[in-house]
Amino acid sequence: MIKPKTTKKDTRKELESLVDQFIERNGSIQQVDMGESGLIDGKYNTSHIGFSEPKQNRTPLNHVVAAIQQKKHKKTTTPVIVKKKPKKKVIYDDFGEPLRWVWEE
Repeated sequence: MIKPKTTKKDTRKELESLVDQFIERNGSIQQVDMGESGLIDGKYNTSHIGFSEPKQNRTPLNHVVAAIQQKKHKKTTTPVIVKKKPKKKVIYDDFGEPLRWVWEE
């Protein structure tokens, strides 16, 4: 049996019931200003941002890219040899009657 997908409406009902259960067990909800939870001592927490290290110099690899491009162009310039399929040819006698079939390439 296929399990039905949960809709947004079902998820909202479930969250609402969990909040109601929390409040019934003497839980309290503290109201905070918008954006306040992301601040530490009134400033944004920058310890998790990845810009703490200095900028590193990149190694130029232009010669490697040029070699790869050259290999690509070599592959496309080689002619493709297509083998012709053999054909069936009729051999006729002096009177125009077919004698036999011969395969020609």
